[in-house]
Amino acid sequence: MRPRPPDPSSVRLDGPWVHRAISANGIRLHVAECGSGPLVVLLHGFPEFWWSWRHQLVGLAERGYRAVAVDLRGYGDSDKPPRGYDLWTLAGDVAGLIKGLGEPRAHVVGHGWGGLIAWTLAALHPRLVGSLAVVGAPHPLAVRSAVLRDLRGQGRATAGYALGFQLPRRPERSLREDGGARVERIMRAWSGGDWTATADFAATVERYRHAIQIPGVVHCSMEYYRWAARSQLRPEGRRFAAAVARPTEVPVLQVHGAADPWLLPSTAAASVPWAGAGHRMELLAGTGHFPHEERPLRSTELLAAHLGS
Repeated sequence: MRPRPPDPSSVRLDGPWVHRAISANGIRLHVAECGSGPLVVLLHGFPEFWWSWRHQLVGLAERGYRAVAVDLRGYGDSDKPPRGYDLWTLAGDVAGLIKGLGEPRAHVVGHGWGGLIAWTLAALHPRLVGSLAVVGAPHPLAVRSAVLRDLRGQGRATAGYALGFQLPRRPERSLREDGGARVERIMRAWSGGDWTATADFAATVERYRHAIQIPGVVHCSMEYYRWAARSQLRPEGRRFAAAVARPTEVPVLQVHGAADPWLLPSTAAASVPWAGAGHRMELLAGTGHFPHEERPLRSTELLAAHLGS
């Protein structure tokens, strides 16, 4: 007899934060909120959920900010509709979230897929973004260009996962089976060695292995990758590229792991044409794809300095 899958509410982990549901862009988004002051919205990546920002929620709240980490569409305790996993809609989710939180604008921080959404939000809804910080997340057009032009580098790094994720049903099965063991393999492969040897890594991965088994999450998370690949073959992809091509008008901080094997530092550095004048990049030595978890104190310090400036 198979064990019952986890309930979505199981990601509402206790801590010095409060959990809320916010209506945004026609769906319900779950958030964890900590502190008061200027709003900072934190957007997670794959294969995580809001919990990836636990260190920054507390650290930014202690520094006088209202930090809000969201479960993106399809993840955690947020709604999991059958469609809407394109960057147009995902950016609209965050735009609706900022309004739903009662603020005219926010500082936006995103990691991985959350970073791609953050770049898109700044391009499509610039009035809602006070500043932008992206962690392990080059600009979407930098990723697209690198995949096509750097075949032995970013092209090879991306192909192993992104192409496999295009298959129907098979990726979903592989991510769910054996208690989400593939999530651990992915995070171990994408992380720096310093973190993977710690008890914190083991405990953190258990959270993500649990969360990926919530009904609907594996399929929704794959739909992000499927849209990204398939849109390149459709007119929608060209329209999206044109929509996000204008340089960002707000200050941009890029935090990137020097050992990130998934989104390469060279790809992150190629984001400069879209980052605007107020751009700064911090490369963290010995760090993989998850700087905010691998180097939580340093990442929080960099974010706080960026927000304060």
